[in-house]
Amino acid sequence: MPLLYTIGKLTVAPALRLAFRPHVEGLEHIPATGGAIFAGNHLSVADELLLGTVVPRHLAFWAKSEYFNGTGIKGGFSKFVLTGLGAIPVERAGGRAALSAFDAAIPVLKAGDLVAVYPEGTRSPDGRLYRGRTGAARLAVAAGVPIIPVGVTGTDKAQPIGTRVPRPGRAKITIRFGKPLDFTGRPDDRTSLRAMTDEMMSEIQKLTGQEYVPRYAPKRSEQTPGEAAA
Repeated sequence: MPLLYTIGKLTVAPALRLAFRPHVEGLEHIPATGGAIFAGNHLSVADELLLGTVVPRHLAFWAKSEYFNGTGIKGGFSKFVLTGLGAIPVERAGGRAALSAFDAAIPVLKAGDLVAVYPEGTRSPDGRLYRGRTGAARLAVAAGVPIIPVGVTGTDKAQPIGTRVPRPGRAKITIRFGKPLDFTGRPDDRTSLRAMTDEMMSEIQKLTGQEYVPRYAPKRSEQTPGEAAA
């Protein structure tokens, strides 16, 4: 576990658990060793913060590559923190650049670390669960690791879209971990990846009870004013 991450687990994590008191179920489904992908629904920026708080092992999140390439004191500090936390840089430009994040995650997983992925690709604009993108399944097949479904509820009330800081006491937060999904040996053609992704999203929906929407979530720029405010 990276040193800075270890320090955070000993200091920040207990404070967050005390402040938000998340109810956690299914910790027995988290493997004690070996790589795995955590694939969850995405309601709030607080999802990542609280997930890292309750998972006992190091959890590698993806972060925008520009946070690693900043200049000056602020840029240097950002790079120091993210590198110290073991974050994986991801290009937001799309195309081959975006795929570099998956390339970077494969050796991390094969080395026995955990990686968090949000298959919807963006935060839900209205609290519903949207169709998953196939990247998590592709990554699981390529790295030969299981996917652990994660269902989070209440974070959209603790930190609604548009707010910068999560607020304790605004909602009961529940984090549920499902049984690992083993896709080892499955083909990585488009049809197979779609089937695996749909199976994964079904397991996430069982954990959250959210209404499922069989289409991709709109990007923030495509949301209507009502959706953006939801």
